[in-house]
Amino acid sequence: MHEMEIAPQAWLLWLLPLFLLLAHVYTRARKKKQQQQPPNKLVPPSPPALPVIGHLHLVGSLPHVSLRCLARKHNHDLMLLRLGAMPVLVVSSPRAAEAVLRTHDHVFASRPPSLVAEVLLHGSSDVGFAPFGDYWRRVRKLITTHLLSVKKVQSFRLAREEEVSRVLTQIGKAAAMGEVVDMGELLSSFTNDMVCRAVAGRLFGSQGHNTMFRKLTQDTSRLLGGFNVEEFFPVLARLGALSKAVRTKTERVKRRWDELLDKLIQDHESHNRSSGNNDYDDFTYALLSAQHEYGLTRDHVKSILIDVFFGAIDTSAQVLEFAIAELMRKPHLMDKLQAEVRSSTSLDGKQILTEASINNMTYLRAVIKESLRLHPVAPLLAPHFSMTNCTIDGYMIPSGIQVLVNAWAIGRDSRFWEDPEEFVPERFLDGGGAAGVNFNGNDFQFLPFGSGRRMCPGLNFGIATIEVMLANLMHHFHWDLPPGMKIDMTEVFGLAVRRREKLLLLPKLCT
Repeated sequence: MHEMEIAPQAWLLWLLPLFLLLAHVYTRARKKKQQQQPPNKLVPPSPPALPVIGHLHLVGSLPHVSLRCLARKHNHDLMLLRLGAMPVLVVSSPRAAEAVLRTHDHVFASRPPSLVAEVLLHGSSDVGFAPFGDYWRRVRKLITTHLLSVKKVQSFRLAREEEVSRVLTQIGKAAAMGEVVDMGELLSSFTNDMVCRAVAGRLFGSQGHNTMFRKLTQDTSRLLGGFNVEEFFPVLARLGALSKAVRTKTERVKRRWDELLDKLIQDHESHNRSSGNNDYDDFTYALLSAQHEYGLTRDHVKSILIDVFFGAIDTSAQVLEFAIAELMRKPHLMDKLQAEVRSSTSLDGKQILTEASINNMTYLRAVIKESLRLHPVAPLLAPHFSMTNCTIDGYMIPSGIQVLVNAWAIGRDSRFWEDPEEFVPERFLDGGGAAGVNFNGNDFQFLPFGSGRRMCPGLNFGIATIEVMLANLMHHFHWDLPPGMKIDMTEVFGLAVRRREKLLLLPKLCT
């Protein structure tokens, strides 16, 4: 939320007329909506609301937690809230999630409008925030075919292993000196460098821009995941003051992205002209090669590349950090994972575990699944938006409504998970209660990547990065907490949820 330097007395004088204006607008809109609503149509249940602000006061600093408490209190798997002037449908059970993401996926496949995405992503011309339609279908096909296919992800195997090797060398130096390692900083740097290699390929490193990409990604995540008042009160956007502040800040970040990505694209185009062919296989070359086939402008290409950065860097790093933090809280589980990864005696002639050597590590995958269940980095998924009226469980869901699927609450629902608040990777092994449950979008009690048309297309890329790094961290080092330190799992909400406290660990080389 934007901070305003206003004296308390001036604030009160400004707040009263604003409140009266909003109350007047809300009352008129409410009457108009009631007049337009078809008779005998039952809308989803809704807790008691306050005038003007609706249910905003019930949503705390961790919205996924607040919304689960609210759904439990009122026993509503489908719950209609009003956040300011914005109607929001909250989905809190696998059955309701399947109705939205599969049965009526064609209705909820769009995104709500976002001022930040509109400015930063050149008219929401990326894949994540683009409204449903022909353009989105073309871009989605391009990404799944040319950027994030299984074959393309496998082509970056050597790059991932080289980046893992760099990290292990860095940790090894810290271990030799008896120094503490900031795991959050290290993992974020690793995923940033890996994404830079995927985007820039052989030009990675020669540009010297990876630090700038990381800073821009952090700024972008804060903007896209921030609380913008005018999105809840559109009347304020018409007044202009608040929307102008958001637009100014967003345009400043956009200019920095444009400068960096224009240089990257120009370097790729120059190489194509000088060499006479495209002999690189990174994301930028793939997009430029398919640009005319898919009818993309340069702005479209830049928007898609921004998507890749903020969609891959923070998410993969946070999954790794949450997994390691949970393992530190339960050392016997870390011992079990280390026994599995260290049972692989072959390093394929290298100093690290390769992706080929971890293919059959079932406990490694169970640990990652359990971390994603307890700590999905996008706990409310990306918001969906209804394009037409539809009916779910006898309730009429109107068009033009935002939908939040609480994947965090669904993954901790005691109706579907035994000991749901506990970190128990064994549940995903043969004989466990969730054996066979996967994150591919077909098991609606487990939705860390979503499901349906708007499911995260970067699943394969992210999991490949997470697996090889976690396996090697467990294979090469013992891990201890610094004296007097405890693990705090408190979260901070954003575009990607993160841990509030730093994860500081003491590594010790295995001998």
